[in-house]
Amino acid sequence: MKITDFTQHPEIVSIISGLKNDNVHEHQFSDVLDSKNNQYVELVQEGGGVLGVALVGYTYVLEQMGLRFFSLAGTSAGSINAMMLAGMGKASLAKSEKIIDALVNKNLYDFVDGNKDSRDFIEALVEKARRIKLIWKGWQVIDEIYDDLGLNPGDDFRNWLTGILNKNGVKTMADLEKHFGTRPADLKIRDGVDKTVDGLDPRLAIITADLTTETKVEFPRMSPLYFADPNAVNPALFVRASMSIPYFFSPLTIKNLPTGPQAKTNWDNLAGFKGAVPNEIKFVDGGIMSNFPIDVFHKKNSIPRLPTFGVRLGIDRNKANTVDNPLNLFGAMFNSLRHLHDYDFILRNPDYKLLIQKIDIGEHDWLNFAISDEAKKDLFVRGAQAAAEFLRKFDWIAYKQVRSQIKTIA
Repeated sequence: MKITDFTQHPEIVSIISGLKNDNVHEHQFSDVLDSKNNQYVELVQEGGGVLGVALVGYTYVLEQMGLRFFSLAGTSAGSINAMMLAGMGKASLAKSEKIIDALVNKNLYDFVDGNKDSRDFIEALVEKARRIKLIWKGWQVIDEIYDDLGLNPGDDFRNWLTGILNKNGVKTMADLEKHFGTRPADLKIRDGVDKTVDGLDPRLAIITADLTTETKVEFPRMSPLYFADPNAVNPALFVRASMSIPYFFSPLTIKNLPTGPQAKTNWDNLAGFKGAVPNEIKFVDGGIMSNFPIDVFHKKNSIPRLPTFGVRLGIDRNKANTVDNPLNLFGAMFNSLRHLHDYDFILRNPDYKLLIQKIDIGEHDWLNFAISDEAKKDLFVRGAQAAAEFLRKFDWIAYKQVRSQIKTIA
């Protein structure tokens, strides 16, 4: 496939032309602009396995309407798109087409890089095989789970993302700071708004779960806890930590952590962990603690200069769980735990409902790494449709009025 198989898809062409015909690209979405009148927003993206292809369709449409991403956050699949948007060039550039190119030329099933028994078991899960077959296939992978704590080492993913970042001149966090961590020189505030861009600094937040110390980790901000020289770290490592689906991928293990008085102080201040610094840390998918970290850029009691948009994968909590066997009991518990923090934040901050869009992912399975080319295109289109719906309904002026009322009450 080619990039144009996505960007020139009839439905995508219709979406973009419809938005332009309705002058949606001229709507106000932010008070932070550059000299080309690109409008800057923060973007938080939810995790969801291969469903993350839909996130690329979402960001593509936003970029086509002149939106740029000043700060980015994500968990798991959301962290992949966030890192590529951050690492593929300056914040003022549109980058979704480069991400499409990376996905077009990658067979996502390559990420299933375990042995044959592991791949057979995963295929049985995706195909929803009968219970007897699942038990038999599961028995065959017990040794992988016991020895490696996961079915796949995750090396193919890490190498793939490392290659993409390297191709774009990013080998270390220091390189990424040059790409993304510097505020565009021509950034300005919309005429008539009594504010400045002073104090605005781009931020990347990759969410993962440190099981060793029970810490919700935000990379790169918390890198000093785990690395003696954070600027020298390969940024792909942060995403590998964030997307480590429990048991599907082996946890990412980090050894040789910084030690000494300053390290102890860092652990206390950044993580609230007061024990001895561990010899090694194991990371799994950040989704077990916060699959949709919409709170990461939140500023209380203020009227923002730019909004924090959020995009979710799927329509959830629209029906009650059925809990009548051990398997769906585990599923209900796991989903409750990974969504609890994020649901609670949105309930306590209902204005965020105006900022969040959900993508209808249909019958696509988040675990189907053998996803077909047609399924990729369908997910991309679904993401684009959701973006168009959001852009048509979002009212920046009305949102600022809501935040003003909240500030007055506070």
